[in-house]
Amino acid sequence: MIRSIVRGFGAALPKRVMTNSEIEGVVETSDEWIVQRTGIKQRYIAGEGETTASLGEAAARAALDNAGLTPDDIDLIILATSTPDNTFPATAVNIQNRLGMTHGFAFDMQAVCSGFVYAVSTADLYIRGGMAKRVLVIGSETFSRILDWKDRTTCVLFGDGAGALVLEAGEGEGTSADRGVLTAQLRSDGSHKEKLYVDGGPSTTGTVGHLRMEGREVFKHAVGMITDVIEQAFEATGTTSDDLDWLVPHQANKRIIDGSAKKLNIDPEKVVITVDQHGNTSAASIPLALAVAAGDGRIKKGDLVMLEAMGGGFTWGAVLLRW
Repeated sequence: MIRSIVRGFGAALPKRVMTNSEIEGVVETSDEWIVQRTGIKQRYIAGEGETTASLGEAAARAALDNAGLTPDDIDLIILATSTPDNTFPATAVNIQNRLGMTHGFAFDMQAVCSGFVYAVSTADLYIRGGMAKRVLVIGSETFSRILDWKDRTTCVLFGDGAGALVLEAGEGEGTSADRGVLTAQLRSDGSHKEKLYVDGGPSTTGTVGHLRMEGREVFKHAVGMITDVIEQAFEATGTTSDDLDWLVPHQANKRIIDGSAKKLNIDPEKVVITVDQHGNTSAASIPLALAVAAGDGRIKKGDLVMLEAMGGGFTWGAVLLRW
């Protein structure tokens, strides 16, 4: 059977690093308060000329270089983002143009922090359906531009950045020993939409708006929702947490990550953590974490890797793949 195999990975970050100490000068908070509640020590903030498209392009080029491919080899670009350069056209099309591509097709996917998991699942469907042989899956965000920098409960959490994977069609035996995407479990429940949202939009206010969040409500639901889809991914593939080599979670909050791993009996040493350095980069957080862990040699060929995320909506999901 056809499997969607990881061929390459890449990442890109803005030049500017903002530490917790700097945020102390913006809102009433402290480094100790932020670290204790979130695990975040710093984040990257996009500057002039750094956009969702430019960061996404840089991550895409890094992934192509890692794969030993060129833009000519790509059939499809899927960009997961909640911070597009424009309402339309899709920022993925902008990235396609920046890469010099006039072939294939490209589109954006909006599932907030779950966006990259949704995008990988969608790319897998296109590959297995025969519509694409190689897909660039990108997560790129500039959340700093939709933050209310007077709201200390949210502005301390988020950062900017981009990450990418190249997925390529390959052959498998149809077992959990195959390389590539083994299963995807996706969920959403719009009854929670006012717990994490942006208070603006073209058809409502005519403004971009700012991110708003009921942090305690999000935390209350997160661990249960995340662990449910992970368990469903294990069940679908006949695997267990004991078989897992790496958990690569959405980097929202270290307490949520730790709580999920503990509930699933996953060794903390198997959990990739980058939230301390990147903050919450929404749809970019998982590919950024993958690039860090694969780049430093922790994630190796043949490793069983679980990706999981939860975001506004709520949306949530998990992808189990063998690297």
